[in-house]
Amino acid sequence: MRRQILLMCSAENGLTVRAALALRHRGYLVRTAVVETESDMDLAAASGADMIVCTYLTRRIPRRICAGAVPVVVVHPGPIGDRGPSSLDWAITDREPYWGVAVLSAVEDLDAGPVWAWRTFPFDTRCRKSTLYGTVVADAAIECVLAAVSRALDTDFVPFDQAEVPRAFPHARSRSAMRQADRAFDWSDDAEAIAHRVRAADGAPGVLSVLADRPVYLYDAKPGRRGPIDAEPGTMVGRRDHAIEIACGSGTIWVGHLRAAGAAESKCKGPALGVLARTGIRPATIPVTTDPALPGDIHYRADGPVGVITIDPYNGALTTGQCHRLAAAIEFAAARDTKVLVLRGGVGPFFSTGIHLGAIEFAADAAAEGWANIRAMNSVCRALLLCADQLTVAAITGNAGAGGVMLALAADVVVARESATINAHYKSLGLSGSEFHTLTLPRRVGSDAAERLLNDAQPIDTATALSLGLLDEIGHIGRGFDDWLDDLARSYAEPSAWTRIMAAKRTRLADDGECALIDAHERRELACMRTDLNGVDFHTRRRAFLDKRIRAARTA
Repeated sequence: MRRQILLMCSAENGLTVRAALALRHRGYLVRTAVVETESDMDLAAASGADMIVCTYLTRRIPRRICAGAVPVVVVHPGPIGDRGPSSLDWAITDREPYWGVAVLSAVEDLDAGPVWAWRTFPFDTRCRKSTLYGTVVADAAIECVLAAVSRALDTDFVPFDQAEVPRAFPHARSRSAMRQADRAFDWSDDAEAIAHRVRAADGAPGVLSVLADRPVYLYDAKPGRRGPIDAEPGTMVGRRDHAIEIACGSGTIWVGHLRAAGAAESKCKGPALGVLARTGIRPATIPVTTDPALPGDIHYRADGPVGVITIDPYNGALTTGQCHRLAAAIEFAAARDTKVLVLRGGVGPFFSTGIHLGAIEFAADAAAEGWANIRAMNSVCRALLLCADQLTVAAITGNAGAGGVMLALAADVVVARESATINAHYKSLGLSGSEFHTLTLPRRVGSDAAERLLNDAQPIDTATALSLGLLDEIGHIGRGFDDWLDDLARSYAEPSAWTRIMAAKRTRLADDGECALIDAHERRELACMRTDLNGVDFHTRRRAFLDKRIRAARTA
């Protein structure tokens, strides 16, 4: 009989989705329950599961559930001995070079239960908290969850008392929740020190500060210019694209996203200039910066026969401006003297999720911005589809959803990091979608599978995507992926592989019927999208998504 695992969580976040997919892949029957109250937990726990795994829970589990006949474990994003709800925040703030994850029995004393599994790993505190949580922490957590569930099958297994387990981090201890007072800084501080404070609070809750007398939460911060700045610390001295440059005591920082504090719209974050405009600050009052040292989100490098474009959009979402710049980057790269062009994501947990819902939400006309954004996404996909002189490879380095998946399908070859989660649909946001998916998705997986993916609106893992034909190859988790991808790209530059794929593509693109087909699919998709973008359903679902109010329960 298949064992039933209940994943109990406060939100169906990326770790929870990954855990469900990993467990199902190994034959377990998995149900996910999003809970807000003790009665929710009681109802979920009464569902008849053989084990309860709490992947992401912000509320205390009632003692009656912890002490029940069914094993209940929690995923703690910290090493053995570490306790408290702000483990990653403190670890980043303290610049820990290594960190850990543990799966513990749920007991009344928070994070004090016996140990089922644990892992340690290098911890790069130059990254945002959300990046670390979605990559190295999540990778270790999945290993621990799988180990714990497997051990639950062993009737002889007894979880280890924490006092008996060797401490990889002797200084690990119980720490209180990090408050805004703990995160506070002064704009006269050094730019890197301020950026580090923001990294430790990204993507939640952000760091509360004041800009132009407006209280805002800061996200997506990167150091900018170095040295003395001829401006009062805390002054917005520049803007570029959707980001703002702020003077510090020494140097500047760039902030890409904000959330207004104490206002009705404060529940969701958005591109910095859009949020400021909503608070009454006109972007035109901030000078445009032309500093070439501005941290970028689109990079190109060439190495012999291979050109690589790396994109690093915040949380995977591409604004209209980013799409235009990415399309231009692809056209630039396509004109270089290389044989293979790779489009890949950066170090974060996302490849791309398509259009930027936050930018749409904070635009003066949301429907008009949505229309501009989807058309700009199409320009990126078209640039890949019509790249006639280079073999194109899309590398899904992290989670991909909606238009981000369809963007990858515009390439000749599609590969992914093993840990990526793929949502090849638009349904959860009430959109029919574009990005030429009505052409590229059926070509890859067939009409029936394409329809199922779009209508079922369920996440899939890379193994499933490979079996469907959505992916051509899967690369390793961890640092070895980059080397694997470089080697793979060079193998496609070899004459046999390159000639075979390019001959078929050039024949197809030389046919006038192919270009007409591409145009026809775009016209039909955009006709539906125009209606969707002006509909109440999209606006309601978008706001629910941005406010983190989407809830779901799945059984498979």
